[in-house]
This record gives sequence, C-alpha cells and structure tokens, in this order.
Amino acid sequence: MPATRKPLKPQDDQQRRLAWFRDARFGMFIHWGLYSQLGRHEWVMNRERIPVAEYEPLADSFKPGKWPARKWAQLAKEAGQRYMVMTTKHHEGFCLFDSALTDYNAKRRGPGRDLVAEYVEACREQGLRVGFYYSLMDWHHPDGARCARNEKARRRFVDYIHGQIRELLTNYGKIDILWYDVNWPLSPEGWESERMNQMALELQPDIIINNRNGLPGDFGTPEQHITPEAAGRMWEACMTFNTSWGYTPIDTDYKSARHVVEMLRQVAAGGGNLLLNIGPDPLGNVPAPCPSVLRQVGAWLQQYGPSVYEATDPFQGEWLITGAFTRKGDTLYFHCNRWPGSELAIGGLVCEITSARLMGGPKVKFRQVKDRLVLSGLPEKAPNPLTTVIELKFKGEPRQVLGAGHVVIDKDPWAAPARKPAAKRTKAK
Repeated sequence: MPATRKPLKPQDDQQRRLAWFRDARFGMFIHWGLYSQLGRHEWVMNRERIPVAEYEPLADSFKPGKWPARKWAQLAKEAGQRYMVMTTKHHEGFCLFDSALTDYNAKRRGPGRDLVAEYVEACREQGLRVGFYYSLMDWHHPDGARCARNEKARRRFVDYIHGQIRELLTNYGKIDILWYDVNWPLSPEGWESERMNQMALELQPDIIINNRNGLPGDFGTPEQHITPEAAGRMWEACMTFNTSWGYTPIDTDYKSARHVVEMLRQVAAGGGNLLLNIGPDPLGNVPAPCPSVLRQVGAWLQQYGPSVYEATDPFQGEWLITGAFTRKGDTLYFHCNRWPGSELAIGGLVCEITSARLMGGPKVKFRQVKDRLVLSGLPEKAPNPLTTVIELKFKGEPRQVLGAGHVVIDKDPWAAPARKPAAKRTKAK
C-alpha cells in the first residue's frame, strides 16, 4: 500500500504553501472594471456619488477587445514578473467572471464572455502563477451596507460573498493566490472569515491567502509603501504605477524604470515581494508608459536578476547617495543607482570584504580601512544606466553602521575598549 503523508503542522503547511511566493519576488496587479470606462479612478462611483441606477448601465457599454489578458501576461513575462493578480470583482460589485449568483457579470452583460477565464488561460500560457483579487465590500449589492445593521441582510450578503469565492476557487482549476480587499462594514466574525479561509483551503490546498478579510492570513499587504512585516512573516507591497489603481489618463505621474528597480531592491532587502499595478483602458490596452518601463525592468532583471530574486536574506543597510544593498549568504549586492565615476566609497560596513566585482563582469580593485571601503578602477560611465550591481564577498556577520555625526575613526571600532590605567595613589600630606 502507498504510504500516506503525515499531515503537516499549520505553520509548516503555511511555509510549504508560501515557498514559491518567497522566490517569486515580482508580480503584476491588474485593476480593470466598469470604472475603466469613466477613467477617473476605480473609486469614481463612491467619490462622485454616482447612484446605482446611473452607474449600472456601464455593464452593458463595457466592450473589451479580443483577449487583452494575453497581452498583459506576455508583458508580465517580459518584465520578469512571476505571477499576476486580477480584480475579479472590485468595490463596484461588477463581476468579471460568470457567476450563478448575479447577472451583474461579464458573461451576461456587455462583454458577453468570462473575462476571468481568459485571464487564467493567459497566465498559464506564460507559465505565471494565478491570483484572484476579490473585494468583500460591494456598492451594488442591496445588502452591501445594511448587512451591518440587519441580521437577515448580513446572512444573505455573507452567503453571497462566500458563494462567489466558492465559484472562483472551483471553476478555474488551480489558483495560487486569494487576495481579499476591504472588509467594510463587518468584523471578521460578521464575515465568518475563519470559515471563509477554511473553505478556500479545502477547495485549493496549495493556495495562499492575504490578510484583508480581518485575519492575519499567510502574508501582509502594505499598500503604497514598502514596509517589512515582523521577522519571518511574509509580505507583499502593492504599488501603483501612477497614483491610481484603475485606468485614469488624467493621472500622468508614472514611475520610471529606475524607480521600479529601486522598489525591487527594497522588497528584496526586506524579504518581501512587489506587486506592481497597471490599470488597462476599457478595451484592455495597457497605458503608456507602462509597457516600455516594464520591458526596461525586464532587461535589467535579465542581467542582474539574482541580486533580487535570490537575494532572500534580509539586509537593512544605511542610506547612501550612491545606492544600497541586498544580500544572499556571504554575498552583498550593492545596487549603485547613481554612478560616481571611477571610484566608489561605501561607509560603515562591519565585515571583512574578500573580493569585489561588477556583477557578471570583471573583478574590481578595493581597499578597506576601518569602516571605509573604497572601490577603484571602475568605468567612468555606469555599465547599466538604470542601476549597476557590484558583488561583494565577505567574512563575518554583515552590518552597516553609520551615525548622524561625522567621526574620524583612528582605531578599530569593533575592538574591545582599552582598559584605563589605574590612578596613582598619593600619600596625604
């Protein structure tokens, strides 16, 4: 008889499910829905107080182009992203999937097809992991607000939400991420969040679940800031390309490729992931300059990927005008995003540097005196205009220690302090 696998402890099972996610590092977030037609932010229904009766006809005028998800997935692959997360239902309540629980969905209204099914197939064609975003808050459902005040309404609405999550995790094969959002207006007890998560794990034993149904879940989701969770806790910073999640052409403050590369360095140094959002237009086209920026980032990752993907050991160094670090084992990767010319000085390293080289290139001369490392003989111009990575091998436990004040250090700062000579005794006169 085949041996049965011994059930893992909850913590061990969580780490098993998270293993691929820890290595993935970089994902694409897609916000797409009826709000894309208005082009004034994904919260436009709420911010402009558009009544349901006025907003709902957008479901019939929504006419996406042919299989836009294939373009998204191909772009994600070119960018070096390893997974995608798409809004299956945002706060507006419109479902991009075919749901038996409401006709307010893409199959029965304007698109006339299941847009989530297209997305899932596109991800699999490119070998990307599949994530589903699902908003618990719902501005369209009649019980979406009154569920907080009326028990019968709460029962109906919670059954609806659980039912749709069941549909999503049943009808599309293996799903890798369940990404809840906005658990207003109920408490975790009101949402029956424990039961919700248990259902998800029963339907998808390998799935990972975020922390936005009021429970800790498997990973944290800092939004619009890069802040590591507690030691050992997995996290993913979700960030916009401009300042909006949905298609908003009047918002033109887009991040550059250099900025995205720096965000990747930050999440790697903190042991987390970056989920970078794009908001396609009503047809599903990705707005400029996102494709160009993502392809530049992908080319950079082709050259320096190990300094991000595989640099899984957290290392929080001090700020320097020339760059900052990631770490893997006995290797520090210095991401130099402002090239100083033929010589580069790095202060405060508390470890012995044994070798230095341009990553993927030649060795570099260096000297290390006290807490000052000087690399010399570098090219006058940056080998990579976005960010050049320098690989440093070291001995000891690496730290970077720099105070706010300038102190000239004449002695070894890590040596034991010298004992003061005993004061001479003098006889009393």
